[in-house]
Amino acid sequence: AELFTLNGHISGVNAVAIAPDGKLAISASSDNTLKVWNLATGKELFTLNGHNYPVNAVAISSDGKRVISGSDDNTIKVWNLATGKELFTLTGHSKSVYAVAIAPDGKRAISGAGDRTLKVWNLADGAELFTLTGHNSSVRAIAVAPDGKLAISGSSDNTLKVWNLETREIIASFTGESPINCCAVAPDGVTIVAGESSGRVHFLRLEC
Repeated sequence: AELFTLNGHISGVNAVAIAPDGKLAISASSDNTLKVWNLATGKELFTLNGHNYPVNAVAISSDGKRVISGSDDNTIKVWNLATGKELFTLTGHSKSVYAVAIAPDGKRAISGAGDRTLKVWNLADGAELFTLTGHNSSVRAIAVAPDGKLAISGSSDNTLKVWNLETREIIASFTGESPINCCAVAPDGVTIVAGESSGRVHFLRLEC
């Protein structure tokens, strides 16, 4: 049964994330904002303002202290979840940012964009660490393995790629029949689930 509806955005909601303690939810919207909600009451706590264009993606760190968001303004913003204050902006992508993820240790963020790249960032100072190239179209989805050593990306080029974040190399690739719009990694670190525009959902196993 539906518990309640969270109302407040004035345009479409593009992404949602739930804090690790299950008490807060964050929504990202085409109204250029993110909103933080109390999941016990359904009440809006505050709004994160700073992006100039629609916000496409949101992720919360494993300690629940930081939020990152990706936008059509080509940037990623890092926020303090307790205060709602913007900590800094990550710049480097040349097109819209469609996907963001935070490594389990909370030290690095990964973003995927319309410029066909993934970028890895240091969350301590906002510095870009390196760029991963290999997709032929927009990167639409990102997931990080539980051990933080692998990243998985889905793209409009119909492929899912697995990256070794230490060597910065592609170690596996899967080709679907249409754009890969979402992906996730199971707690076992080897089972990958990917959804594509055709409606198909693929369950894949990474062979070492």
